[in-house]
Amino acid sequence: MRRLQVLKSLVVDSLDTITKGSRRYNLWMGFLTFVMLVGMYCYSIQLEHGLSVTGMSDRVSWGLYISNFTFLVGVAAAAVMLVMPTYVLHDIDFKQAVLIGEGLAVAALIMCLAFVVADMGGPSVLWHMIPGIGVFNFPNSMLTWDVIVLNGYLFLNISIPFYILFRHYQGKESKSKVYVPGAILSVFWAVAIHLVTAFLYQGLQARPFWNNALLGPRFLASAFAAGPALIILVLAIIRRFTEFKIEDKTIKKIAMVVTVAAQINLIMLVSELFKEFYAPTHHSESAYYLFFGLHGKNALLPWIWTAIPLNVLATVMLTFHKLRNNLNVLYFCCFILFIAIWIEKGFGLIVPGFIPGPYGKIEEYMPTGVEIGVTLGIWALGAFVFTILAKTAIGIELGHLRYKKK
Repeated sequence: MRRLQVLKSLVVDSLDTITKGSRRYNLWMGFLTFVMLVGMYCYSIQLEHGLSVTGMSDRVSWGLYISNFTFLVGVAAAAVMLVMPTYVLHDIDFKQAVLIGEGLAVAALIMCLAFVVADMGGPSVLWHMIPGIGVFNFPNSMLTWDVIVLNGYLFLNISIPFYILFRHYQGKESKSKVYVPGAILSVFWAVAIHLVTAFLYQGLQARPFWNNALLGPRFLASAFAAGPALIILVLAIIRRFTEFKIEDKTIKKIAMVVTVAAQINLIMLVSELFKEFYAPTHHSESAYYLFFGLHGKNALLPWIWTAIPLNVLATVMLTFHKLRNNLNVLYFCCFILFIAIWIEKGFGLIVPGFIPGPYGKIEEYMPTGVEIGVTLGIWALGAFVFTILAKTAIGIELGHLRYKKK
């Protein structure tokens, strides 16, 4: 009974916290609300007219939605780079950032599920994803495995921080024997969500561009580069605009993770390029289309030739210790690396897999205004959720939110 009273008090105090703030905070939340409303309007158009209002077709059936889904799975998985050193290895330098990282993972997973809903055309078909009710096709379908691991990882990233914050809200220390087993499980689960997503593509025999043994490991390398890069940028904003101070050494340790992952990701990219272009076969046509165009079709050239230089530049700059320790340079590198990997794992991975088609037909894809509107709305939703979670967590950690016994 007492726990229910504490929970009720926590909910009331949290609502009070997230509905009050500075002018800058109110403008930020108002802006996100506006973008979400625009996204909802665009989604209503899609619901009315179907996926025909998008740039997708029978030949290119995955586009901007699945591109963002694939990328955000990696962002969600990146929380493990903070969870493992904090909860498992007891590195106190990561302790300041771990709750922020897990909040980011929750927001990313919610966006992942929202992009799946958008790509399926509408929420009316979601019942197919419910085991025992819909046509779940478990265990044969890799998509069903993806649904299971994503929801499981979402549960872990909600339950562990909630327990810790619930204890801190009462002025008590959290018990490691309660949350550490879940934290250890989340380490393996984080790897699983991205490997299963990679297997989802690798298992499609008619798409040779994805039939690459390096796809899974490269997914992980790019995730552990882009995800922590975003965490660094978020931590920079939090310590700039809130009382929650993140020490330089915490950011620099995360920067080392970003650097090593970016270097590994770049080595794997070179390996893939060597395989595609040194001894090309007809299976290399998708790669040729992506990097050089094919039969006069070259819609993706500006995208990939923006991503590759940004990736190389960021990785090279991060490699130098002096540059990496300059926080302004670090933030710039993290920003361009995040953009580069977003392009690579989006337009640079999903779309070329469909071009050319199994019969050699080339049908290019570019997102429509409706797709872009829905996508921006979902990103705004993720930012909105993260802002709420972060504001509540920071309030509890700073001691501003505490349970008052009546």
